[in-house]
Amino acid sequence: MKFILFIAVWMLGQMICAQAIYEDERYVPETDPVVLQKLEQWQDLKFGLLMHWGHYSQWGIVESWSICAEDEDWCRRPHEDYVAYKEAYHNLQKTFDPVSFDPEKWALAAENAGMKYVVFTTKHHDGFSMFDSKYTDYKVTSPDCPFHTNPKANITKEVFDAFRAKGLWAGAYFSKPDWHNENYWWSNFATPDRNVNYDPEAYPERWENFVQFTHNQIMELMTDYGDVDILWLDGGWVAKKSPEFIREWYGRKMENNTSGFIKAQIVNQDIRMDELVDKAREKQPGLIVVDRAVHGKNQNYLTPENRVPEHSLPYPWESCIISGGGWSHTPDATYMSGREGVHLLVDIVAKGGNLLLNVAPGPDGTWQQGAYDLLEEMGEWMQVNSEAIYETRAIAPFKIGNVALTQKNNREIYCIYMADEGESRMPSKIVVPQIQPVPGAKVSLLGSDVALKWKPQGDGFVIDIPAGLRKSPPSRYAWSFKVSEIE
Repeated sequence: MKFILFIAVWMLGQMICAQAIYEDERYVPETDPVVLQKLEQWQDLKFGLLMHWGHYSQWGIVESWSICAEDEDWCRRPHEDYVAYKEAYHNLQKTFDPVSFDPEKWALAAENAGMKYVVFTTKHHDGFSMFDSKYTDYKVTSPDCPFHTNPKANITKEVFDAFRAKGLWAGAYFSKPDWHNENYWWSNFATPDRNVNYDPEAYPERWENFVQFTHNQIMELMTDYGDVDILWLDGGWVAKKSPEFIREWYGRKMENNTSGFIKAQIVNQDIRMDELVDKAREKQPGLIVVDRAVHGKNQNYLTPENRVPEHSLPYPWESCIISGGGWSHTPDATYMSGREGVHLLVDIVAKGGNLLLNVAPGPDGTWQQGAYDLLEEMGEWMQVNSEAIYETRAIAPFKIGNVALTQKNNREIYCIYMADEGESRMPSKIVVPQIQPVPGAKVSLLGSDVALKWKPQGDGFVIDIPAGLRKSPPSRYAWSFKVSEIE
């Protein structure tokens, strides 16, 4: 698509600024051609579903973190007896019985919303496995869990099967730390923070047992659960760290620390990720691996958490965002509006990313109605406008005011006008600054067969909107204009 771009210097400045803001999120490109092809396909999908679910949903609390002894306001316990609280938390396994679990209903809602992949929490930091692992009894299929007699007790398998049946990719969220495993949190010592609570170098055999446990569980998921497209690893503090890195981190940490108290330490926790990834890809060729927050080749895309980058980023990325409440089940959660959801998706896609939207099932195995309502509204919008979302890439200047840009095949440009709150009628003119179509280009509105008139204006162009379209636009919240050359 031959567009006149007037702001090359501005674009370069934006890219430099973006890299400066996210310089801590360095990216090492993948070299495996099969993985690169898969990653390119993933970038076409744009919209996915994340689900945090475990026995903690019974209490309506933040997942896992309340049993971590760190003093953070978002993970404090409701009373002071840590030992008793942790025991009660672990005993949630004995009352977890989500009898209304219906993954086919979730998969249908995701499909209708336009989602193309799912990432499901097979195990969070607390160590409770939502799959039938033979390496632990702390799992949903254990005789200690009342749900184990249910035909759908192997929850991860049921979720993957249901979503794959609707054409969605399957992604396995897996926590590298395991706070229930004796080889990670050893009962011989206290648990001061999120890390392993002993020195792996002082007890190498115990640490090796944990490494093997982690490898074995992940290989179960890679072997026994059908096609897995994404391995989404959390707990980035479990990673190989050099002595030089540790010394540098403590030096920075203490520089401005007047009290001397450090909330979380840095420990070398090498689980031989390169070896693990090689084994996983033998079972799942082309597997996308997301070793979150660990700089290196095993982080195939980056995952800004509950935030959207200010600018386009120069590598594959995905914002994981809470749709309502928290990451885990929140009673009577308030969900984002349909307008907020649509604008969030458009903003992220215009900057070259994917949206992974989190919905948290409740203790009975159901979603709250607010989640269904949100996905239904986003699906209605996607039925009209998905052409401007799927298989697109970012194009500078990405977003100007309330107009976002995407491009496809270097031939079509989509200008997405994001309506203001309460703006249900289209304006008579839509101004798109800083880009300009070639003379004779065709401009149309997705969802309408009316050819629209346009004219240059300054360094951009103006689209005239007929009265009929203004009164009855084809979608709510945002309108997508396609600009293409006349053949």
